[in-house]
Formats: sequence, C-alpha cells, structure tokens
Amino acid sequence: MEKPLTQYINPNRPALHLKEYERVGGYSALRKALTMAPKDITNMVQEADLKGRGGAGFNTGMKWSFVPMDPDIGTKYLIANADEMEPGTFKDRLLMEGNPHQLIEGMIIAAYAIQANVSFIFLRWAYKKAARLLEQAIAEAYDAGYLGRPMGSTGYQLHLHLHTGVGRYICGEETALLNALEGKRATPRLKPPFPQISGLFGRPTIVNNVETLCNVPHIVNNGPDWFKALSNSGDAGTKLYGVSGRVKTPGIWELPLGTPMDQLLEDHAGGMQDGYRFRGALPGGASTDFLVTEHLKINLDYKSVASAGSRLGTGTMVVLDDRTCPVGFVHNLEHFFAQESCGWCSPCREGLPWTEKILRSIEDGRGTIQDLEILEQHTIQLGPGRTFCALAPGAMEPLQSALKYFREDFESHISQKKCPWR
Repeated sequence: MEKPLTQYINPNRPALHLKEYERVGGYSALRKALTMAPKDITNMVQEADLKGRGGAGFNTGMKWSFVPMDPDIGTKYLIANADEMEPGTFKDRLLMEGNPHQLIEGMIIAAYAIQANVSFIFLRWAYKKAARLLEQAIAEAYDAGYLGRPMGSTGYQLHLHLHTGVGRYICGEETALLNALEGKRATPRLKPPFPQISGLFGRPTIVNNVETLCNVPHIVNNGPDWFKALSNSGDAGTKLYGVSGRVKTPGIWELPLGTPMDQLLEDHAGGMQDGYRFRGALPGGASTDFLVTEHLKINLDYKSVASAGSRLGTGTMVVLDDRTCPVGFVHNLEHFFAQESCGWCSPCREGLPWTEKILRSIEDGRGTIQDLEILEQHTIQLGPGRTFCALAPGAMEPLQSALKYFREDFESHISQKKCPWR
C-alpha cells in the first residue's frame, strides 16, 4: 500500500453484511489465525507494535502476553470496550456502524490468541444504531459457524455477547467496566492484581478498545512489517483521527500515524470556518492538554504529542476558535467530569465539583484573582498519583493547559466582572 494512506470514514455508508464482508476478504485472517499457535499470534501483534487506540497507547500484544496460558487455567474472557463516552470522540461508533464484522473477526482472533472462550462487547447505551447492527452481525456470525461452534482442526469456539451499559463515563476505565459487567457499582478496582490475571468474575481477562481490535485481522493477514510501514512515525499503523469544532468539514479520517496537525486541520478538515481563527485544540478528546498555534506543525503520534505537553489520547481533536470563550469551554468540560466522577475517592469526588463551581463563578463575573491560585492547586492535588484512577487527572489536563495558554482570558473575566464573550 502506497503512502500517504488517506481514507475518509463515511458515516452514511451502509454497514457491511456478512456476505459483503467475506467478499472483500473478511474472515480470511481468522482462517489463517486458526492455523497458527496462539502464542504466535500474540507475538505477531506485539512485533507489529499495535498500541492501544483507546488512549493508553500500551503495546497490545504485550498486554495479551500477560494472560496465563496454562491449559488447566479455566475460563478466560475477552472484552471490547465500546463505551466511548470521552467528549469529542466518535471513532468507535463509526467503526461499529460501518463494519461490525471487522470488530467481530478481530475479537475472535484476539480471544483465540489468549484462549478465551467467552467474550463481550461493552457498548455505550446511546449507541442504538450500533447495537442493532452488532446484534445482526453477531447473529450472522453464529449462523455461519464463526461463533458458537468448533472451528477447523483446532476445535476452538467462542461465544460472544453484546452488553449495553447504562451510561457512565467511568466505565471507560477497564476495571470499572468489569465491575459494571458483573452487575456491581461501576468503580475502579485496586491494581494489582491486573485484569490479565484476575478480571471478570476473578478470571483472566483482556479489555481492548474497538479500534485496537479492528486492526488485528489486517496485521494477521499482512504481517508486522506491512503494519509498521503504514506509519509516518516511530509508532506503527494508521489512526482514526477526528476533528470537531468550527472547521469546515468535521469528521473522521484514517491516516498514517504521525500525520502533521496542520495537515489534518487544513487538508482534511478544510481549515477554520469563515470568520473564525484557530486558538487551540484538545488533540485526543476532552481529557487532554491544549495544543496551540505554536504546535500546529507537530506530528500526531504518541511521542511527539507527549513532547509538546499533551497526549494523543483517542486521536479525536476538539478545536477551540477565537470567538468561543475558553473559560466557558473548560467550564463545560469540568461540569461533565464532575458529574461523571464515580465518587470512589475524595479528591475526585470533592475536588471536581469545587473546580466546576469556581469556574462557574468566574464565568458569571463573581471570580477573584485568588480563584486562579485555587484552580492551579487543584490541577496539582487532582493530578497523577493523587487519585484512585485517571478520571480526575484527565479532567485537570484541559484546565491546567487553559490556565497556561489563555490566562489573560481568565483575568479579563475577573477584572471586567463578566464574560467578555457574552
């Protein structure tokens, strides 16, 4: 495949049914995988350096390698995390609505690699269309013998279930997802033990993001070197990049990892709408630090974005324009995070509502200069290592970077005792 690879993800394209998917090579990777030893598949994915596309960016094959492979270990589980409640993120929805069998094939191969016989798709409650299409695709896969029956000479079989969550952001954290799947309160678990050893119902479990799993069939079919060659950077493969905000053509594109930020915004998203200028962007969903004009030339890969002080995250960019109040922008995000705190640890439970309250008072013209010092203290006290999980540290990323890059906007709210954008 020649570079640069560019594929616009059309949200209006009908989903591929089983026969259509098979006609373009669907399930050929599964047939190939069933001729391989499970550990060889894990090694192949690890060598391909497929990093988790849900935001963590951890090597997927390495994650699989932590699962015990003792044949007497008993039941193991594979789970596709399709909760996708990160604000500004909608890539997994388009994958499931456009090609649900790609996800199913990736899940079967991944489950075979770790020798799991039961799998779940944990789906966001609001994804009604995706639920309907997944139910249909799962039924087709059962009828065709890809699910629920021994396959090939291996005798391997997998049962796959669709589970629709009730709608909590915290379920994007894998151990909170496991608790929810068990019918418990969706709160994170203490680690270790890690899910690979003790996960769903205390059994070895792998939780992977939808986009991550959709890459697996292509790696098996084409090999690690092919996958690495798709990238423009040290990170392997392609990435689904999204852009939302005041751009001319918001959407999702499959592009080589390492695509420059300005190329994504100008060549694919069409640039800013007439009458608007770029001020900044959250490069990987709401829980990432702002990048601003000085960062427009950076490559959107894990290392480059981290070196600029942010995270690639989900790769779905939320753009801030020059006619939108950055204080109101961040206040809206902190309101969301405060509502979505599971309440398990006090820094997150108490700190996020306090942060949201201060931002609201600044927006309403009741803020003081001391409020900015309190907000800065919150970004430290709710930062990494201070809370039970990553929800509050993620919530602090847009706030801490907004205080860094848009401080004059906060100060003008306080000095004018009103929001200048109103």
